[in-house]
Amino acid sequence: MKPIVIVRNEDPDPGGTVVEELGALALPVTIVDAHHGGTLPDTAEVSGVVIFGGSQHADDYDGHPYLKDERDLAHEATERGVPVLGICLGGQILAIAKGATLRPSPVKEFGFTEVTPTAAGRADPVLGVWEPGDRVFHWHEDTFDLPDGATLLMEGDHVTNQAFRYGDSAWGLQFHPEVTRDVIEGWLGVAGDTETNWGKTHDRIREEIAAHLAAEERHAREMIRRFADVVRGRVTSTPSI
Repeated sequence: MKPIVIVRNEDPDPGGTVVEELGALALPVTIVDAHHGGTLPDTAEVSGVVIFGGSQHADDYDGHPYLKDERDLAHEATERGVPVLGICLGGQILAIAKGATLRPSPVKEFGFTEVTPTAAGRADPVLGVWEPGDRVFHWHEDTFDLPDGATLLMEGDHVTNQAFRYGDSAWGLQFHPEVTRDVIEGWLGVAGDTETNWGKTHDRIREEIAAHLAAEERHAREMIRRFADVVRGRVTSTPSI
């Protein structure tokens, strides 16, 4: 089986639940640090693509030229039918790759925020794990419009587009299903004054971790296992050449 490529966009991003669950399933994984000049593979050489988050604006190609390469990777993967999971910045990159626009979010979302699956979301083979009223971890100031032909899977009260599916094997999320306590603590360690910049103190985020993280992790790990099932299904259904 060809590896699943995980594209990272900042240093304090060890992969959390995504790397842990793919490892538990013994699936081959290649991690590329795009922000350090890592070379993205050809989509013919991978069985799946996961693009992680970051503090960059997804369309800032002048400041971060590698984001254009990630956009092209996401586009080519969907054209080939290679499963894609875009997380936060990665979800925005997927949306842009399929023709949507990026814009400032109506609010800065930071911490655990309630989301609601749509009818399509409840029936989705990957995101169908999420339930009305679930809280998921956010940290973003931009949001994406839906690409033409995409299906909205999850909504938020303040930022409507929380998750979408493009075709039958690409998913873009605005939130962070990969978070564990260690992942969030790592981010807080480099975040500076979050109260001034994001409206919540570190202590407030830790209170939210205690209240909501366990439930998010449970759903997120199952979501990742379902994504892995899609990847494996594509591998076994693709004829050898």
